[in-house]
Amino acid sequence: SLQTPDARLPHIESEAAHGKGWFEVQDEASQLAALLTGAEPGLQVADICAGAGGKTLALAAAMQNKGQIHAWDRDKHRLRPIWERLKRAGARNVQVLPGGEAGALDPLAGKMDIVLADAPCTGTGSWRRKPDAKWRLGEQMLQTRSKEQRDVLKTAARLVKPGGKLVYVTCSLLPEENMGQINRFLAARPDFLPENLESLWKKLLPDTPPPLIDGKTKAALLLSPARQNTDGFFIAAMRKKE
Repeated sequence: SLQTPDARLPHIESEAAHGKGWFEVQDEASQLAALLTGAEPGLQVADICAGAGGKTLALAAAMQNKGQIHAWDRDKHRLRPIWERLKRAGARNVQVLPGGEAGALDPLAGKMDIVLADAPCTGTGSWRRKPDAKWRLGEQMLQTRSKEQRDVLKTAARLVKPGGKLVYVTCSLLPEENMGQINRFLAARPDFLPENLESLWKKLLPDTPPPLIDGKTKAALLLSPARQNTDGFFIAAMRKKE
């Protein structure tokens, strides 16, 4: 990845290389979240909280335009930038499904090798870039986001095929949005088991210790500004039983 100094950052998206699709601007933690899905060429992958498509593009690159990525978001307005970004990057293996229409996911039920659920959250992991956001966080927002996260996990789970993987991601540092949601999900869904992320992390970053927060299963990681100098990101993986 290309890194720029902290002071006097250039307007990098105005560079000709960006217009040609040679690079995208994305925090390192966000890139790692996509890579830690383990997406490979030829797989069937669903990105069900695709938004503007940052992780969708990272998945497409990891899959070398082979296989299929199904991009969807419950908020159709958040999907608007994805079309231009896909075209600019030359990502040809992405099918954008009608946003806001949950029925658009029905044909994918039980067929996905990997489902990435980058769930709505309080965004506490991005406070280093948006320090004013902490003043907008209240109990009601946390309750709303927690409900949305449970719904996202429920939606994601029905798309995963037997033997497939569900990867849950937030840009939050709050336990309620992270391990709290995973523990609740696994208690309700005995057909899913924690999936070890340590080996995949070591393959991607052999010289960097994985920031594991679940030492027993090694299925969850928490990146933080204080320790990894990235946005705060939680990443957990679960495998559906055969």
